[in-house]
Amino acid sequence: MSQNWTTSDLSLALAVAAGPRWGARLQAALRDAVRAGVLREGDALPSTRELADHFGVARGTIVRVYEQLGAEGYLTSRAGARTRISSGAVPANRTPPPRAPGAPPRWDLRPGVPDLRRFPAADWVWAYGEATRRIGSSDLDYSDGRGHPRAREAVADHLRRVRAAATTADQVLLCQGFAQALSLVLPALAARGVRVLAVEDPGDRSVDAVARAVGLRLAPIPVDASGMRADLLADSGAQAVLVTPAHQSPTGVVLSAARRLELVEWAAGSGAWIVEDDYDSEFRYDRTPLGALQGLAPDRVVLIGSASKTHAPATRVAWMAAPASLVDGLAARRRVADRGGPALHELAFAALVDSGRHDKHVRAMRSAYSARRAVVLSALERLLPTASLTGLAAGFHGILRLPPGVDELSVVTAATDRSLRVTGLASFARARRDLPPALALGFGNLDEGAVWEATAHLAEAIDAASRRPAVPATE
Repeated sequence: MSQNWTTSDLSLALAVAAGPRWGARLQAALRDAVRAGVLREGDALPSTRELADHFGVARGTIVRVYEQLGAEGYLTSRAGARTRISSGAVPANRTPPPRAPGAPPRWDLRPGVPDLRRFPAADWVWAYGEATRRIGSSDLDYSDGRGHPRAREAVADHLRRVRAAATTADQVLLCQGFAQALSLVLPALAARGVRVLAVEDPGDRSVDAVARAVGLRLAPIPVDASGMRADLLADSGAQAVLVTPAHQSPTGVVLSAARRLELVEWAAGSGAWIVEDDYDSEFRYDRTPLGALQGLAPDRVVLIGSASKTHAPATRVAWMAAPASLVDGLAARRRVADRGGPALHELAFAALVDSGRHDKHVRAMRSAYSARRAVVLSALERLLPTASLTGLAAGFHGILRLPPGVDELSVVTAATDRSLRVTGLASFARARRDLPPALALGFGNLDEGAVWEATAHLAEAIDAASRRPAVPATE
């Protein structure tokens, strides 16, 4: 967890890992802060009494922590003076050794990746046991393409309760991931005369190949502080639009109420379709999650969601709440694609939802990501004061605006050299060339104890990029 202390000359958010042996964990957190350059030579630490009072532990615990770090050369103290960071504890060069070819980066700052270490494995073991005990012989046959009825009922109830969706189990189809859902929806829309698909700019580029594979032309629509420019849809020639209204990918802005209505009115008036990618809406921090756009126009909106962000991408659990007019066609396409989904897996997820374990996990992760977001902001304020992070109202990524004059591609290259996996904002652009140099910075798969160290190396990468020529962009 993240703890903050403030003295007359030091304000610091310190990530103390959860678990037993609190003194050992505080030692590790202080070592990490020194190694990352958060605590620097000569920085004065709080007194043992002050720190003990702050954390609510015995003063002797803090004394032993300071004594151990002093013996290791991290701290120095003398009678009547404050305990300070030793000069010998601060490395002259914190750059990590070069990464071996093919080795994964040490710090994963990609957007859209949840905390894979906190996957609720025990809950899934229980859920599979529950599903296996309840499954009947008829459930083990090929499905009708929509998914197991009991699982669809659980998902429909969840969507009505949590996302304010207007749907029933008969309109829910279960899929193996967002990609499969999209690969079913877009051909179905193309078969109904859709030739042009409007997409957000910047936006998720992984959908482009799926759309082009079924013959759709893309119409990029700019995104601003209020979300997609819905007023430009009428002149785009689009008969369908793909949008992320709850937390735009990647900018993090929310589609405003006025634009939601404008988007729905455009679809109703022109007979167009809306595909709503509801990828991380349950992780909202400033207020309760916004209701799904689908609830405003259930006859024109296909709502797609998944467990990839709430649990893990490897679960391959996804769902669609589709207009009744599309359901049969989508189910037929699913039967052709893979003859239906894995009923046992679907029933296991339904057990998690029905038992409340899914909601409990989401609440726990919402709290964890909120705390981690605070640590990220503290680290950036201390180590990268000239950069700003926006789009943090939901999810576990934000847009890190780079300092003036710093080349985005040079930062990505320098970060890779330092074993950081980062994503430039330009990689999300379609037609736009006016995006500022920035990173789509994810913190979902980065534990709090590593935030400071990763931020320190990112600061080094930005500093290195500011002193080298810009890297030529390639198509």
